[in-house]
Amino acid sequence: MSTQSSDGILTGSTLIERNGIEIIPESERTAKPSDLFWPWFAANVSVFGMSYGSFVLGFGISFWQATIVSIVGIVISFVLCGFIAIAGKRGSAPTMVLSRAAFGVEGQKVPGIMSWIVSIGWETFLAILAVLATSTVLTQLGVSNESNDMFIKILATVIVAALIVTASVLGYHTIMKMQAVLTWLTGIVTVIYIFLTVGHIDFGAVMSVPAGSMTAVIGALVMVMTGFGLGWINIAADWSRYQHRDAKDSSIVFWNTIGGSVANVILVTFGLLLAASDPELNAAIAADPVGALATILPIWALIPFLLTAILALVSGAVLGIYSSGLTLLSLGIKIARPKAAAIDGLILTLGTIYVVFFAENFLGPFQSFLITLGVPLAAWAGILIADIFSRRAVYNEDALFDKKGIYGAWDWISVGTLIAATIIGWGFVQNNFADDAAWNNWQGYLLGLVGGKDGDWGWANLGVLFALVIGFVVTFIFRRGIIRRQEQA
Repeated sequence: MSTQSSDGILTGSTLIERNGIEIIPESERTAKPSDLFWPWFAANVSVFGMSYGSFVLGFGISFWQATIVSIVGIVISFVLCGFIAIAGKRGSAPTMVLSRAAFGVEGQKVPGIMSWIVSIGWETFLAILAVLATSTVLTQLGVSNESNDMFIKILATVIVAALIVTASVLGYHTIMKMQAVLTWLTGIVTVIYIFLTVGHIDFGAVMSVPAGSMTAVIGALVMVMTGFGLGWINIAADWSRYQHRDAKDSSIVFWNTIGGSVANVILVTFGLLLAASDPELNAAIAADPVGALATILPIWALIPFLLTAILALVSGAVLGIYSSGLTLLSLGIKIARPKAAAIDGLILTLGTIYVVFFAENFLGPFQSFLITLGVPLAAWAGILIADIFSRRAVYNEDALFDKKGIYGAWDWISVGTLIAATIIGWGFVQNNFADDAAWNNWQGYLLGLVGGKDGDWGWANLGVLFALVIGFVVTFIFRRGIIRRQEQA
């Protein structure tokens, strides 16, 4: 394979990564499985993870139920990311290029567009949280008030967007170095935050939270899986494509899972303790998930908290915008990777400006959006994981870019499975935020089969799990023969 990038510039040890969606040359595949720990840990060691304690308790379950749900949901969802990361090691290409083996070179554009929207949504959401947290903390410090709040938010938006876009344009090697530094910085300050706020916990109040039904537990589990690993699963192979082909699959899964899970398990558990202890804090998190957590800190700790919270959120957004740029290229856009990242950065900035300055409420609509796109994303993940498990040989590199190659232009079994699993999945979820996101109230049309929208299973969001399982099972059964023929061609 050529070592030229998609814009014709030879790759090498330059400041800006020139590799686009092409196969990474063997000479550059020098990463170790343990290197995967850094980007996943840095992107997830954010105080925002504590906010999920409030979200999980919102399903009406007890602290112990919520703790089990959080641990299980986080770990399983990042294990699924690890399975996808195996493809990156085997094929040395971005996730959405490797997915062409399952969907066809042209057919991959169907889940590719969905993946791009999810990535743009996530990175914009993280940028919004960073801006809102800045405003909240500076208000507590007396720096921000009604007269200058607009200016502060504009300045915060510019700084946050600039940090995200700059790192994303520079690319993989810069991001990996940045994430290694941020891991230590954000990790240390997060430990300090826990130490300073542990006295805010009221264990009597925590243990008095009543238990919820099994349907509520499953609903919370789906939300956790969608909000954590499943929210990242469409970019998992992007960070393993620099791995050497001889790296063990089990090591790829292990380090991906540890990096994504360890911080989140601690943060969400602590967030559960805080949310269950303080109803006012629990309510405030809904409006400003990160800023609300700063209100229980002493004044002197607010600036370190703010800087670390922003950097942690930026860290997560950088992974998203880098990968969304790669996804944009996989859809057939003929531009250089840095330019693709810059375009997505512009979209992120505009989205952040709209929400921060014009939208009255964004958390409810965002969570509604997350569950809606979580259904087809789960179906796609099930299909690709089954495809990965079924393959014995490495990918045919040329065929990934040739619609006349062994993977073809369209794999109608995969495309049809994605569509069918999504239709079924949407029928078994419903909008938890009907007032804030009325545009999403069309879902749940199959819930009559399990007791109706107001029945015991009405709010369990079973559709996400159904889509994942359907995608996996159908692919594993009906595409094994196709995969064998591809590998023998």
